[in-house]
Amino acid sequence: MSRQIVTSAKRVVIKVGSSTLTGSAGHELDESAVTSLVEIISKLRRRGVEVVLVSSGAIAAGLAPLGLKVRPKDLATQQAAASVGQGRLIASYNKAFDKHEIVASQVLLTIDDVVRRSHYQNAQRTLFRLIQMGVVPIINENDTVGVSEIRFGDNDRLAALVSHLIGADLLVLVTDVDGLYDAPPSRPGAARISEVPDVSHLGDIEIGGVGSSGVGSGGMVTKVEAARIATGAGVSMLLTTLADLPSALGGADIGTLFAARTDRKPSRLLWLAHAATPHGKLLLDQGATTAIKERGTSLLAAGVNGVEGDFIAGDTVELLSPMREVIARGLIAFDSSEIPAMLGKTTKQLAQELGPEYERELVHRDDLVLL
Repeated sequence: MSRQIVTSAKRVVIKVGSSTLTGSAGHELDESAVTSLVEIISKLRRRGVEVVLVSSGAIAAGLAPLGLKVRPKDLATQQAAASVGQGRLIASYNKAFDKHEIVASQVLLTIDDVVRRSHYQNAQRTLFRLIQMGVVPIINENDTVGVSEIRFGDNDRLAALVSHLIGADLLVLVTDVDGLYDAPPSRPGAARISEVPDVSHLGDIEIGGVGSSGVGSGGMVTKVEAARIATGAGVSMLLTTLADLPSALGGADIGTLFAARTDRKPSRLLWLAHAATPHGKLLLDQGATTAIKERGTSLLAAGVNGVEGDFIAGDTVELLSPMREVIARGLIAFDSSEIPAMLGKTTKQLAQELGPEYERELVHRDDLVLL
């Protein structure tokens, strides 16, 4: 795989983690790290590359002003730290970008903003206009008011979804680990993986946890999940450190490069697999499980043994095997209140007992994606 994928990219999303922005101390913003990152972005801009920055660090930047030494575990204190740190973080970026005469903007998003279609389109329009105006959008998760949004590794997933949202050529994850290894990097003999042609082939790799400073919320697991999302959308992904970033962007064999898939999923199915929030579960029998996994069929009521959750037609639901393994997601065609009376019945029986409008699939195969 050629590193020309990296050097030829014209629209790049760079995501930087909290551990990179706060240094080894881990509880205050490292201004030198911000300065270095902005210098690298300014050089990309001078080459004509469009850059969108997804930045973690709001909570971490708020720790020192509040006298906190470690990332708090309770939600209220996390939100307080984010409220204090967000302003400090964006002020630091603006100061650094001003020296290069680059205008930056703050865009606060939550996962909800890339799940709900109307929000998705609004965010897309805003980002496209900012890019057209020569601005570097600085995207951060809205941790100040988020609830379920403040969770394990969302900024990695958010960055991958943003890459898909704006049609980026390359996603770069800047972390405190210099690439993906075939074993935990601390283990003797662990070797860096230079290139990953297909992220689905990483099943045997033992993947480590959070960064060394302990202020981040992600880890290598979320980096690989981000790679699945980005490459599935046709966006290659580069994983590297801040120190190695200039060389990596120059095409050197540094970090780990994940190749974009050529059989990219349609946008709607990618959204369904990675961005949509499930509202319920359907418990399948073995026959339906096999038919969906091996033959790509639609889901009929006859193959469903149970239903969980409260949802309406058009919501996303998970499809579970008899062992309760999530095998797929899909858009349900009926309300949860209607389904119990339909379970185990053929479409012909449903039409006879409930009316002709029930003679159809619970989840059509065009609205279903395997996981």
